[in-house]
Amino acid sequence: MKDSFNKRFWNAEQGWLHDIIEGDPQDMKKLRPNQIFAVSLPHPVLEPGRWPTVVGVVERELLTPFGLRTLSPQDPDYRPNYSGDIRSRDAAYHQGTVWAWLIGPFIDAWLKVHGDKARARRFLASFASHDNEEGCVGSISEIFDAEPPYTGRGCVAQAWSLAEVLRSWVKTAD
Repeated sequence: MKDSFNKRFWNAEQGWLHDIIEGDPQDMKKLRPNQIFAVSLPHPVLEPGRWPTVVGVVERELLTPFGLRTLSPQDPDYRPNYSGDIRSRDAAYHQGTVWAWLIGPFIDAWLKVHGDKARARRFLASFASHDNEEGCVGSISEIFDAEPPYTGRGCVAQAWSLAEVLRSWVKTAD
């Protein structure tokens, strides 16, 4: 399975994993956060030599102060804001909107590549201000806009967002 995954999903031209392996060739090239799981899981399926490339591109293109964007800002389908009527929001949901809970898998993968807990903990710093100033006290929003000021959206108190931030906080402790 590992060989098959690496053969089918690795996009050598772009240096990241295909989002899909069948269908529209343009959709195959989309840079999305799903690939971070190929590194972050306890038994990663991606060849270790490819981990730094995947983690690096996710950090450069998808990482925000509140989690990972669901699509690269370089993509023509990118939508930076989750706002407007139901159609507008639905169109943005997986086209750039930031999912806070994805910070956990990102930190897991980042630590496998870099191993620096102190630097990894800095990825969590912005969540403290969201909790105290913008969101529901003691919790973290479900999603955020993909561009500054990264407005919290969706559910104001999302358990998986909070759980992944807390799990990552504990994991990056000295």
